[in-house]
Amino acid sequence: MKQRIYDTRQQAVVGFEPRVAGEVGMYVCGPTVQSAPHIGHLRSALVYDQIRRWFAATGSRVTMIRNVTDIDDKILDNARSAKEQGGHEPWWALAYRVEREFTAAYDALGILPPTYEPRATANISEMVALIERLIERGHAYQAKDGTASVYFDTASWPAYGALTRQQRDQMEDAADSDPATAAGKRDPRDFALWKAHRAHEPASASWHSPWGPGRPGWHIECSAMATRYLGEEFDIHGGGLDLRFPHHENELAQSTAAGHGFARHWIHNGLVNTGGQKMSKSLG
Repeated sequence: MKQRIYDTRQQAVVGFEPRVAGEVGMYVCGPTVQSAPHIGHLRSALVYDQIRRWFAATGSRVTMIRNVTDIDDKILDNARSAKEQGGHEPWWALAYRVEREFTAAYDALGILPPTYEPRATANISEMVALIERLIERGHAYQAKDGTASVYFDTASWPAYGALTRQQRDQMEDAADSDPATAAGKRDPRDFALWKAHRAHEPASASWHSPWGPGRPGWHIECSAMATRYLGEEFDIHGGGLDLRFPHHENELAQSTAAGHGFARHWIHNGLVNTGGQKMSKSLG
């Protein structure tokens, strides 16, 4: 049976041919485990569960990766806020507890577990190696202000914007472009690959690196984990429509700048709205 998918990079329904006949490799962005799951998260998981089952039912052997982002600004912020209100749960315990809540919700809906479900904190060495490769190839640099932060040099990669069909001068500044980091960047659109440890953050949220103690940026986490488990080129990358920019755009840029083919197709599920807005954790 001829298989067809809507590829959001090509913005068209296209024929699907796996890289290896009879095998399909899928990477799906999983949750940032900062707080309890909501219906929007579960809808996304259901979409890719159905796609996976469809490929399996039509005779393909599917390797599906769904990551867990268990180190992130939001996790640290939530743990710190809880502590200020008298809580005693460290950030890593919060992340693990919420991860189990997601797993319980998936199980309740009959969503199949992924082939592998890597945590970001278990793949730091792969992230450091990928950042080193980008620096060697001239696409990343250590912060100009002398901190341990490392940024992707968006000006060095002419294909930046290929996923969302944007020109670089049309793009918003990177989400981490605040006064505290602006001095270290060549351009406000450059995004963090490695974030220097900050004084108010716990030491347990920091790892050693060639540039100094810190932690990975969100985007490099997914690139490193996808490559580790699926190889430098794989069939499908999926996630919510809200991840197209900047997350997936940045993933594509840094992965291809590192010399990897990365995802051959991109799929994005629609979002659940409430009161005319995207359902999100920030709405409460």
